[in-house]
Formats: sequence, structure tokens, C-alpha cells
Amino acid sequence: MVSALHADATATLEAWKPSDAAQESLRQSYLGFLAARRDACDRSCVAGHLTASTVVLDAKGEHVLLTLHPRVGRWLQLGGHCEPEDTSLVEAALREATEESGIAGLSLDPEPVHLDVHPVTCSLGVPTRHFDVRFVARAPEGAEPVASDESEDLRWWPVHELPPRTEDLTELIAAALDR
Repeated sequence: MVSALHADATATLEAWKPSDAAQESLRQSYLGFLAARRDACDRSCVAGHLTASTVVLDAKGEHVLLTLHPRVGRWLQLGGHCEPEDTSLVEAALREATEESGIAGLSLDPEPVHLDVHPVTCSLGVPTRHFDVRFVARAPEGAEPVASDESEDLRWWPVHELPPRTEDLTELIAAALDR
């Protein structure tokens, strides 16, 4: 039996229409992976697993909230593994963004904004892949983030003045701003 999260991930990606050929190719790959693996959303899936992340923009869309990830050692968008209690990718993305930012009242767009597959050694302790489904959210006016223990640092960055070694976030943030 397929979990509610697996069914939602499949439906979400079937409905999403990316704006370019590279994202469409990734969407098709994700759908193939979901069709082949009932455990594709479970962190225990060593072949790889879906994750959910969120680009959090301030209320005016002038700043993006990034976390300095302790394991990766770089500034990244918020997000992470889906949990057994998550029933949708949107729920997982919002839960992760809220937990990692400490900001209540995030307004999350339920349509994915970007996909990215990347190799990682996560909590499994072995090399695997994250099939990251990325969303965008707006923080309430005047929101002040509070770093969780999952972050070395957490701060707002001007969307056009990102910290060093974040070039791979440029396309993602541009897609979020277009939304």
C-alpha cells in the first residue's frame, strides 16, 4: 500500500507544469522514481528519497532567509526530510520551514517552484540522493527568525546579495521571485 505522502507527492508532481525543459526532465525522473519505489518518501530509502524545502522570502520579497547548515557548511534554503506523520509535501515543507525559522504564520504557495537532485550523506550515514521538491513562502511583516539547533546561523539576505558559495541557489531564488 502506498502512503498518503507518496500519493500526494505523485499527484503534486503530475499536476505541476515546470517553466523549462530541465525542470520538466527532473519532474519526469521524480515521477519514475515514485512509480518504482513505494518507499521513495521515506528517509530509510537508501537509493534516495524525496525531501521538501522552502525558499522563505520576507513580506516585501526583498530578502531571503537562509540557514548555515552544520553538516554541509554552506548557506541553504530551509527544509529537510519528510516525516512519517507528514501526509503531503506542502505539509512537510511548511513544517520544516517553521521548525527551522521559528517563524509562525508563514504563507506557503502549495505549487512547487523548483526541483533539485543532489548527492548527500544524510542521517543514514551512507551516500544517497535527495530528490528535493522546493516551495516558496512569505513571512509575515516584521518576522524575526529564531535559529533552531539544526542551524549554525540563520539570517535574512538581500535577494540580490547572497553570501559566498550560494551560486547554486540563484536559479531557485529567481524562480521564487517570479512566483
